[in-house]
Order: sequence, then structure tokens, then C-alpha cells
Amino acid sequence: MIAFLGMGLLGANFVRAMLSKGEQVNVWNRTESKAKALEQYGAKAFENIAEAVRDADTIHLTLKDDTTVDVVLAMASPALKPGVTIVDHTTTSVDGAIRRTAEWKERGFTYVHAPVFMGPPNALESTGFMLVSGDQQVIARMEPALAKMTGTVINFGEETGKAAGMKLIGNNFLVCFTAGVADTLSLAKALHIPASDVATLFESWNPANMMKARLQRIAGGDYSKPSWELDMARKDTGLFMDAAEKGGTKLAVIPAIAAEMDRWIAKGHGKDDWTVIGKDAVS
Repeated sequence: MIAFLGMGLLGANFVRAMLSKGEQVNVWNRTESKAKALEQYGAKAFENIAEAVRDADTIHLTLKDDTTVDVVLAMASPALKPGVTIVDHTTTSVDGAIRRTAEWKERGFTYVHAPVFMGPPNALESTGFMLVSGDQQVIARMEPALAKMTGTVINFGEETGKAAGMKLIGNNFLVCFTAGVADTLSLAKALHIPASDVATLFESWNPANMMKARLQRIAGGDYSKPSWELDMARKDTGLFMDAAEKGGTKLAVIPAIAAEMDRWIAKGHGKDDWTVIGKDAVS
């Protein structure tokens, strides 16, 4: 039997998917109504967390952060069955994932950190990506069940906490990407170009195709054969900022990038490939 703690949008849809596959699932949430809402799909909701986990062989968590995970598990711990497996899908710190893995092992339980790149629709459809790392025997035992919850389980090897780190790296990219999209639309607004025209541009010209080569260029550390000189990239960045200012819009991330470009130009890298601004990240 499965217990699921944390009935936000992600957790609730995970539960609905499990129920559709014939699993018996106990659910608990601090706001009881969110757990009760799952009863219409066949879940058994509990007001008391101890009752929710008492007979569970596996406990899944989708919570807010490290502190919430620690608090909820402390509340549940007196009622845990010996040897129960705890699967935590919460985005947490690397240190927190490492600490909990060790602490729960010392207490005779298995803690698996399995963060996800999945939105609520993915959880309901069992698509998306789930990340794991650590004890490979534990992962081999758990992977068939985890694979039922997602499209792809990515195993990052024996290093405890690496899955947590990879999730943070991925989320960092998403934050930067979204901020970049916002700046792109702000510039378009300043230039009186509708967002629909921006979408048309990217339907034909897909910058995602450059991702692998750009990553390799930065990580490779050789910036001496530029495809776009830093001086020229900085010139264009100035055009972005000037146009935005004249058009009455605000760019959130481009000014910071311009400042970083200026720092590298001052160090004599103006004629290098502009990806030299990432050199400190890999050297």
C-alpha cells in the first residue's frame, strides 16, 4: 500500500494516476480538504498523518522545501512500518538530500530522493522526467515503480544527492530561459513588434538547436576562433538596451549580461568568442 503526503497540484495528479493503475493510496495534506478531494477518485484521505502512513510500504512526498520535508517526516515517523521506503519528489538542497538519506538509513529506513521535471499534466499522464542517484541496489529495486509514474527515469549514478543537484541545475536554466523570454518580449514591445511575430520567428529559427554546440563551446574553454566576437555581441546588447529605454520598457537580465561582457572586454577578451563570458563557470 502507498501513502502520499502533500496534495498540491503535482501530488494530487500523481495520486490520481496511481489510482487509475489500480493502486491503493492513502493521502494526507496539511489542508485536509485537498486530501479529501482525492476520495472521489478512490483515495483514502486521513486527517491524522500517522494513520495515513501506518500500513504503507512506500511513502511518497511532494512538499515545499527541506524544512517542510523534515517536519512532515518527523510527524509521520512514529507510525512508520519497519523498513518502509520513503520517496521524496520535492525540490530540495543537495545537502538536505544527502543528510536525509544517511539519517533515515541509520534509523532502518530507505530514503530515495527522486525530484522531477514534470508539471501537473505530466503527473496525471505519467510522462516527463524523474531523476535519481545513490545506492544502485535501492534504485534498481525502486525503478520499475518509479517508471510507472513518469515517461523517463534518469539515473545519475552512485553519488548521493546528485539528483538534487541536477534538478537545481535544470531549474536554474528554466529561470534564466524564462527571464530571457521576458526580456525578448519587452524588447519586442519597445520596437512595436507583436508577440505573434516573435513566435513566427522562432517557428522557423529555433535557437534550441544551438544548445549542444554552445554548451560544448563554453565547456571546451577555447574561445580563440569566434563565430561572434564579444565586442560585437556587446555592441548588439547596447542596441537592445537603447531600444528598450526609448520604447519605455525594462529589461531584467540583459543589463547584468552587458556588465559581465564589459568585465571580460576590460580583461582583453573583446576579440574572443562571446561565450568567453562563461569561462569562470568551467575553469
